[in-house]
Amino acid sequence: MLWKLRARLGYWLARRLFHWSWAMRQPRLWQWIQGQFARLAALGDPAAQSFYGHILLFRGQGFGAREEGLRLLRLAATAGDPKSAYQLGVVALTADLNSESDAAETARWWRVAADAGHPLAAKRLAQLLESGATGLAADPVAAAVYAERAKQLGL
Repeated sequence: MLWKLRARLGYWLARRLFHWSWAMRQPRLWQWIQGQFARLAALGDPAAQSFYGHILLFRGQGFGAREEGLRLLRLAATAGDPKSAYQLGVVALTADLNSESDAAETARWWRVAADAGHPLAAKRLAQLLESGATGLAADPVAAAVYAERAKQLGL
């Protein structure tokens, strides 16, 4: 029990230090901060998994960091985090050297995000369903539903 409290307190402090540019320029401090993010993410906290997953995806160095970021985002999205689900949809739609664009996977993650209240996911899902894509047939009825959902959410 005490180690969970220690992990939460360390994460809280690391999140505060993360916003100070001088802290990010200190290699040993940055390693400690990443360790605190990783510790709470490993304990299964969806918010920590989402936050650290985004850091690894966008700022991690090397292919392993990107893959670990995607794994953490999948865990957070499965736990109901809309930002993680939206980002997984964006990644699935983007083709790179290691994977092709997957519109069906994108639609699946954006549905999860839109149903959890992510307005941009609802809007982009409506656009994707309206036009269709490789592996995803156009569905104007569902597109209208998600376009209305985006309006309800403020877009």
